[in-house]
Amino acid sequence: MPAILPDIPTVETEIVQMTNDFRTKNKLGDVRPNKELSDAARAFAAYLAKSGAFSHTADGREAGDRVTSAGYQWCQVGENLAMALDSRGFESRALAKKAVEGWINSPGHRKNMLAQHATEIGVGVVRAPDKDPKFITVQLFARPKSLQYEFQISNSSREAVSYSFGGEEHEVRPSYAVTHTACAPSPLAFDKIGDKPVTLRFEATGGVVYTLKPDRKAGLKVEIRPFERAE
Repeated sequence: MPAILPDIPTVETEIVQMTNDFRTKNKLGDVRPNKELSDAARAFAAYLAKSGAFSHTADGREAGDRVTSAGYQWCQVGENLAMALDSRGFESRALAKKAVEGWINSPGHRKNMLAQHATEIGVGVVRAPDKDPKFITVQLFARPKSLQYEFQISNSSREAVSYSFGGEEHEVRPSYAVTHTACAPSPLAFDKIGDKPVTLRFEATGGVVYTLKPDRKAGLKVEIRPFERAE
C-alpha cells in the first residue's frame, strides 16, 4: 500500500489555524500570515531537508538573519522547528497536528507560540529525501519594526535618577534626556533620586515624555506629556 502524502499548502494553512486556536485558548491575539516570513521559513526548511542538518543555526545564521534576508524588517522574531517521519505517510491535518502538538508540549517552542507581542507568522513545510515520507517544518513568529515604540525621559531635577526598563538598570543625570526605543511594552520603574529611594511604576507608553521633577514629600514626581517632534 503506497504511503499517504499530504498537500503541503494545506498543512501550512492548518498549522497557522491550529496555532491561532492555541493562542485564542490562552487569551492572545491571532498572528497573521506574512509573505516574507513564509518565504524565509520555506527556504530554511528546504535547506534543512537538503542538508540533513537540523538546528536553528544549521546554515551558520540565526533566524533573524534569515528573516532580514527575506526582506522583513523586524524588532522581535522567534523560530520553531519540527521533523516528522513515518513509513505510512501523513494526511495533511495529521502532519500539521503532529508539529503543533510537539511544539505545545515543549517549553521553549510553546513560549514562541505564546509570544504575547508577536503579530505575524510564517510557516514552511518541505519533504526531505528519505525512503519513507519525511517532512521538515519551520515556523516563524515576528513583530515588525514598524510596531516598535519610542519614549523619552527628561530629568528636570538637580540629582541623578535611577530607573529600570526592559530588565536593565539605567540612570539619567540632571538636565539630561534619554530616548528609548522598544519593540514591546515593558514596565518602567523609577527607583532612586540621588540617594533617596522612590517607588514610581509605569507601563511604558510610546510617543510620550516622562519629565522628572523634585517633590518635597515623595522625593520625585513624574509628569507625562506627548512627545513633540520638530517640523
